[in-house]
Amino acid sequence: MKEVIAVVRMNMMNQTKKALTEAGVDAFFAHEATGRGKGFVNPQVLSGAKEGYEEAASLLGEKGKLYPKRVLTIVVDDDFVDTVVETLITTNKTGKPGDGKIFVVPIKDSVRVRTGEVGIKSIS
Repeated sequence: MKEVIAVVRMNMMNQTKKALTEAGVDAFFAHEATGRGKGFVNPQVLSGAKEGYEEAASLLGEKGKLYPKRVLTIVVDDDFVDTVVETLITTNKTGKPGDGKIFVVPIKDSVRVRTGEVGIKSIS
């Protein structure tokens, strides 16, 4: 089993949920988070500043500003990891900074609390 952790833009969540469901992902967790990558300028802020919005222009100098994101946690069988990762990339890739990150982490075991099932049976 593997845990796929994906950090995506807030405005991409509906498309991401739909794409994951269509790809066969039955269950996952989504958490609100804030963060930033190594880039210092949010493209939406830059666009707003170019259009003359004073609030956006005032944010351009804030190097430590954190931006709203969603963190998805998906636990799947090893054979399904590539499908999940490809679905996440296809759905969230805009080619601009802030598209997100995907991490794949091994899971040693899992247990379904209600039934006591362990391993792959606990997530299927």
